Amino acid sequence: MNRTTFLVDGFNLYHSIKQASRDNKNAQTKWLDLKSLCSSYLYIVGQRTGQKATLEGIHFFSAIVDHLVTAANPNIVNRQKLYIRCLEDSGIEVELGRFKRKYITCHVCGAANQHHEEKETDVAIGARLLELFINNKCDSVVIITGDTDIAAAAKITKNIYPTKHILFGFPYARKNSELAKLASSFTITDEAYIKHQFADPVTLKNGKSIHKPAKW
Repeated sequence: MNRTTFLVDGFNLYHSIKQASRDNKNAQTKWLDLKSLCSSYLYIVGQRTGQKATLEGIHFFSAIVDHLVTAANPNIVNRQKLYIRCLEDSGIEVELGRFKRKYITCHVCGAANQHHEEKETDVAIGARLLELFINNKCDSVVIITGDTDIAAAAKITKNIYPTKHILFGFPYARKNSELAKLASSFTITDEAYIKHQFADPVTLKNGKSIHKPAKW
């Protein structure tokens, strides 16, 4: 058996999910059942490694979007936290980073514009990848991202553990040629997002129900 763990870049996946919705006439994609989605791609891991793949775990990396709260959109953080509760209840380990405020100077007018940059996610994914192999917690890792910032960590880990397997699962419309050269890869389809949605409501293990937000 090939014990397989998925490491998911939450915001890279989120922007892919939004794109898939737009490309499919606003189809429902955001209430994504990530465990179901990942499990549906285990057969590819088996094909690429020559061993039947079993799901060992899923780690979801993200950050709370407090900076996006506005008078017009006051519940965005609550919606995000509800979704995270659904992920955790399904057995997914959620690892949260943070957003850092930064100012970018306009080259035309000289004004300093405030932006927020997600921090710690790429480092956290790289560290978790290495930790999984150091402690022999799995045989294969699928990294769901199209972000090249993870390339160095993946390359070094592959060199240290040549008998382990690293694959990239590119979110829809996020295929990355640099990462594709580094390791075996596949692309998640927009149809898969639509197919693998949580029930509405989600019934948690404690009996409580979480309804999909009416406005997302």
